[in-house]
Amino acid sequence: MNRFGRLWDYLRSSFWFVPSLMVSGSIVLAAALIEIDSAGRDEWFAQWPRLFGAGAEGARGMMSTIASSMMTVVGVTFSMILVVLALASSQYTSRVLRNFIRSRVTQVVLGTFAGIFTYCLIVLRTIRGNDASAFVPTLAVFFGFLLALGGVSTLMFFIHHVASSIQASSIIATVANETMLTIDRLFPGRLEQGSNDDDEQPAILPLPKGSWQSVPAKRNGYLKNVDSEALLRLARKHKTIVCMERGIGDFVVENTTLVSLALEDPPDVELIGALQSAFILDRHRTLEQDAAFGIRQIVDMALRALSPSTNDITTAVMCVDYLTAILSRVASRRIPSSHRYEDGDLRVITSGPTFAKLVAESFDQIRGSADGNVGIMLRMLGALQTVASLAASPRRLRALREQVEWLAELAEHTVESSHDRSRIDARLTRVREALEGEPSSSRHGGKEASHG
Repeated sequence: MNRFGRLWDYLRSSFWFVPSLMVSGSIVLAAALIEIDSAGRDEWFAQWPRLFGAGAEGARGMMSTIASSMMTVVGVTFSMILVVLALASSQYTSRVLRNFIRSRVTQVVLGTFAGIFTYCLIVLRTIRGNDASAFVPTLAVFFGFLLALGGVSTLMFFIHHVASSIQASSIIATVANETMLTIDRLFPGRLEQGSNDDDEQPAILPLPKGSWQSVPAKRNGYLKNVDSEALLRLARKHKTIVCMERGIGDFVVENTTLVSLALEDPPDVELIGALQSAFILDRHRTLEQDAAFGIRQIVDMALRALSPSTNDITTAVMCVDYLTAILSRVASRRIPSSHRYEDGDLRVITSGPTFAKLVAESFDQIRGSADGNVGIMLRMLGALQTVASLAASPRRLRALREQVEWLAELAEHTVESSHDRSRIDARLTRVREALEGEPSSSRHGGKEASHG
């Protein structure tokens, strides 16, 4: 991402940018309407005295009332936002707060109220009394009245929006949808049924046996973005191989190795600076290139729901359901190889996500918190069966099969009720059949007995 792209991402993620644009627009609108009024349209307005017949005192009083009311509403809106942020952080996870801050609805609502307030101030200062220079911008005052009505409607809409957005289902669905959009952008290609992932193919050339030179990170932070084209360009220019030592979403410590170069001599300062500039480190993770972060947010909500202090199984089940949707989206997508070649020469070795890593990110910690929880185990088995029906790679099926066996082991050690064990064993049978494509009785007879 170039510098302009980073700046734009920062601006649209900020809480002040959209409201500032709307306030600026309200100033321009007020100035334009005042100029129209000053051009002399009094004879036209006189035809509608009930709409445009307010005098200087009446117009000044109405504009003052609207302006003071809008500032009160802005305070109320900020209070509602702070309550929502505190509630979401304590009940779900603090990682979803950025989604609320980035919400375009919240930004537009704040901009609406602040814009109406600013508009009224601009119009108010042009109203003059009954002297020789008396002036009442009739059209601007009437438009301020319409804006006030729109502000009331916006407040009612925002109250409804806040009540809806704080629900667990809305928060989880929003994170899941953003994650799937990221997956669509990062992995647009389809993987043909039965084919292997690109990383399962052997490398065209062996890795060099020469020494590797390290390039350190210049600051602490989470790896947010990598300019892979810049890495390829630098590797081509210097006839070397660039190997990423950290993947997207990893935390990088200052002065630790960020990338390694297949060079005999240490790289010069210019090359080090160019490589460091290809990596963007930030204080927090984002979904821009990091699909695993969306999964992380949903997993955090599931872990909070499964904690003894919360014990909200329904929310945990919803988290598993949306994780299923995310993994189903990935299951049939081609994940690019970590080895990038140019004219047959290996140039860049990235540290990107794999299907197995995304599955582990989704289910490992939830499974660790599901001791004896039959409902969650059954839901996770159903999720694995659904994902398996869409997985196109044998290697991906193996990753799902490992998750199934770990769940079977967990059920064996933590589920005591024979009735619950029979339900889990029945689901295990169906899931294993889906993963193997043949009747499980001939394949897992002894194993089923050991789990029974």
